[in-house]
Amino acid sequence: MARVTALLPGLDIVTPRQPSLRGSQVGISFDKGYAVVQAMIERGVIGDFRAPDIMRFGFAPLYIRFQDVWDAADILAGCINAEVWRDPRFNRYLDVT
Repeated sequence: MARVTALLPGLDIVTPRQPSLRGSQVGISFDKGYAVVQAMIERGVIGDFRAPDIMRFGFAPLYIRFQDVWDAADILAGCINAEVWRDPRFNRYLDVT
């Protein structure tokens, strides 16, 4: 969450900051979130989308390294800064995100 905030300070992280109040996922509100999640999946970061605007990313310490989390934040910032939602292929709603 700190890395995302550093890269994208205007993004709304909806997951509680206090560790005891959150599980193993981070939710981020973004109005073009569906397209961003689809673009990230294409780039190897598997996220999930919940309408109307929540991008969700899960973290399991047995499978995810610190470097993976760092890279995912960079990819998220890259997708948002590149405005990937303008690409029609990322706006095709699939049955599963």
